[in-house]
Amino acid sequence: MKRVRAVEIRMPRFPSLVLVAALVAPLAAFGQDYPKLRPGSWELTRKSDRPDDKGQRTTICTDESLQREMWDMGLGAVKGMCSKTEFKLSGNKGNADFVCNLGNTTMRSKAVMTFSGDTGYRTEIDTTYEPPLNGQARAHSVLESRWLGACKPGQQPGDMLLPNGQTINMRNALGGARK
Repeated sequence: MKRVRAVEIRMPRFPSLVLVAALVAPLAAFGQDYPKLRPGSWELTRKSDRPDDKGQRTTICTDESLQREMWDMGLGAVKGMCSKTEFKLSGNKGNADFVCNLGNTTMRSKAVMTFSGDTGYRTEIDTTYEPPLNGQARAHSVLESRWLGACKPGQQPGDMLLPNGQTINMRNALGGARK
């Protein structure tokens, strides 16, 4: 139960992983495969236009099976929350359009995701909330991710270093969410 709560808290604070899963998950519905990223250590940064947002940086050790688990989690989340899930991939660009329900709030997001081969991506997201969510009516976020190289010795796929210095295993957190 504790792990489920951690995932719920982390989703808004660390949307890069969840958003990537959510953005590419609809491809499965269109018979497309998810964009595969190089296994290893990845740096994820997020910055929004909120005045109090200083940005966040995390690193995660990934492999193909973790990417698949995140894909499946994103697909499940989208099915349960979103009435509109469009994602069109053309070359190295993906355009997404989502309408999702977050409790009593309707979230509308448009995103452009640009891949740099299998070693990086940049996503710009414009979102509106009706009615405002926690006092916020709109948001603009930029997520960037880049491959750093092999995972550090002793790291397991899913190990994520959070901005506060804490390490969690995303695979374990995803497993807790499924339960």
